[in-house]
Amino acid sequence: MQIFAIDDEPEMQRLLHRAIAEVLPDAGISDFFLASDALDAVAAGEKPDLIFSDIEMPSPNGLEFTERLKTLIPNIPVIFVTQHKEYALDAYRLHARGYVLKPVEAERIREEIQQIFPEIIENADKIQVRCFGYFEVFWQDKPIFFGRSRTKELLAFLVDHVGGTVTAEEVIAALYEETSAEKMKMAKQNLRNLVNDLKTTLGKIGMGKALVRQGSSIAINPECLDCDYYRMLRGDSCTAKLFRGQYMEQYSWAETTKGMLEFRKM
Repeated sequence: MQIFAIDDEPEMQRLLHRAIAEVLPDAGISDFFLASDALDAVAAGEKPDLIFSDIEMPSPNGLEFTERLKTLIPNIPVIFVTQHKEYALDAYRLHARGYVLKPVEAERIREEIQQIFPEIIENADKIQVRCFGYFEVFWQDKPIFFGRSRTKELLAFLVDHVGGTVTAEEVIAALYEETSAEKMKMAKQNLRNLVNDLKTTLGKIGMGKALVRQGSSIAINPECLDCDYYRMLRGDSCTAKLFRGQYMEQYSWAETTKGMLEFRKM
């Protein structure tokens, strides 16, 4: 996402940029001290998805800027940043999407962006999970590293069950394929270590709630994940096109789900 942040006061500009970056750390934020420079950038071909603009600035001020901008990009959402509530009526007259009072706070920025792009805010605080191809897990677009390779496989097994609870025996049968009583005892101890490792790993990113423990069973909370597999199950046609017959390729136990997805795509 590309965002323009316009304010002629350096300190206010810095606070605005920081608040936007806190809400959308991966957004491209272009800072402008003059609205005329932002207009020049648009005229030169830049296409922002969203604009935050101060109102009281050297000509053109925020209101004049928005009027001119709408002739170039009619549907561009503009959120005014101001110290004065009385500008609200002018903002809505120009079909601005909202306004934020100074000093800018990240929570107000989040509220305004959520009104315009709810799906972006909704997924920003979720664990990103890729099941198509090899199983990979990300937090805020950075890979999550696990202390044990089996911990990652445990998470994959839980993701595969789409929120359904699994018992220790089910996990062991998939991950260890152990059957003897002696090996089962050792496998159960290993599994306890994996569950604790997974809990610690998720806790470090503030997502401990993603792991659900119900007595001796465990599950993943699907609401905490942005997952390609889950989107396909919900009928997202765009995500379905991303599935090319590969699903959690590093895990043999995932073959059953892969077959189901292949049949579903047919």
